[in-house]
Amino acid sequence: MCADPACLRFVSGPDVEIEELPWGPHEWLVREGITASEQLMLVRVRMPAGEAHQFHRHPHMEEALYYLEGRAEQWVGQEQRILGPGDVAHVPMDEVHGTYNVFDEPVTFLAILGPAKFEGPALIDVSKEEPWRSLKTPISYD
Repeated sequence: MCADPACLRFVSGPDVEIEELPWGPHEWLVREGITASEQLMLVRVRMPAGEAHQFHRHPHMEEALYYLEGRAEQWVGQEQRILGPGDVAHVPMDEVHGTYNVFDEPVTFLAILGPAKFEGPALIDVSKEEPWRSLKTPISYD
């Protein structure tokens, strides 16, 4: 049980933490600082047309991506599919994956990651490494 009054059991609009990233705003719904969750994080991502969360991996977390609106080219390892509303991609821990919005409309999806607490980096970008850069030309966000 969370003794800290800052740890919520119910999260609504004003409680959401928005993180602006190059590939679109991330609306954090469950994570440290919002809830007392130690096993799960939940973020809603709204990715504009033409943007991408390029090939990367989470060394300490697995992830499920649930698509709400729009479509995207979703990669898990070297396999890709076009996913849309109601579709899910499961990404095992430390598996390279990427989400590419190659369409003319925005895409919205939920990313569920766990565990929420771990040692080391949350994300390692591999988009400029082989074989990933040969599969999709890296986008420079500098």
